[in-house]
Amino acid sequence: MSTPFRDLPWPDAPDGRPRRIGVEIEMAGVTLDAMAEAVRAEFGGRIEPDSAFVTHVRETEFGDFEVELDARVLKDHRYRAHLRRLGIELDDADSDALDRWLADAAGRLVPHEIVAPPVPMHVLPRLDRVRAALQQKGAQGTQSSLLYAFGLQLNIEAHSLEPAWLTPVLQAFLLLYEALVKAENIDLSRQLSPYIKPFPGHYVRHVLQPGYRPGISELIDDYLEHNQTRNRPLDLLPLFAEVDRERVMAAPVEHELIKPRPALHYRLPNCEIDDPDWNLARPFNAWAEVEHLAADPDHLEAARAEYLRRPAQALGQLADEWARRIRDWV
Repeated sequence: MSTPFRDLPWPDAPDGRPRRIGVEIEMAGVTLDAMAEAVRAEFGGRIEPDSAFVTHVRETEFGDFEVELDARVLKDHRYRAHLRRLGIELDDADSDALDRWLADAAGRLVPHEIVAPPVPMHVLPRLDRVRAALQQKGAQGTQSSLLYAFGLQLNIEAHSLEPAWLTPVLQAFLLLYEALVKAENIDLSRQLSPYIKPFPGHYVRHVLQPGYRPGISELIDDYLEHNQTRNRPLDLLPLFAEVDRERVMAAPVEHELIKPRPALHYRLPNCEIDDPDWNLARPFNAWAEVEHLAADPDHLEAARAEYLRRPAQALGQLADEWARRIRDWV
């Protein structure tokens, strides 16, 4: 029996239509062609290869999907400039052959990734059918190798871009972070990787202080002061760039990697695609717990006060209790 996707407490986007979710799934063990075909089989459209490293599934019911080898130096063909500096010029046939060889070699370490366009929540079970199809084809996830730090990323459209909504969601995430790590058994390879480094303790305590009700400029400035990287378990740089692009781009962050969009970029979960008991509802439902805490002001205030009474960032028994509650949903 499949796990149902839990409802979010705020179902609508700022313009009143249903909120949408973008999903990024990293894996190994299957080819880009097989991944593209699994998408096309579920959502229609046409497969359009771009290179040995990138394939598109165009004009599906919900827009364009991208299937790619997640290595920018290969996708952008920047390695060719290095070869030219060494005096090596490749004709088209040689370049294509080298691309195929590099794609095969890199694919043993670098994740293959499906990047789905934002879809309404009711479409998530269909994305999970794509996941199931690839699991049947031998897709490998986070725990298949010590070298794999593969993740499942959710881009959750914001209900509001106002600080009165964003601040409680951020606070709820900071409070639940340790519980999420426990509940989802975040792989050690991912925890040690540079991609999901925890928020600094001094920033966490600042945001959780009584009376922290910033305006949007203060909220963004506080974030940029302490988080000059997209490599956080909850990356707010794309959302903040949507709100105030100049403010974000003036900071020393990874400008070329930030794509402004009105979405919360949740990067924490493993991708356990090779586990037949795992599905997309598990990480989504864990996120839903964050929003449900944010939607309960009394519970949020009590949890915030409890956190600040404890030393450093350790939530101890409270984190264990929350982890058990999250597992009930996943």
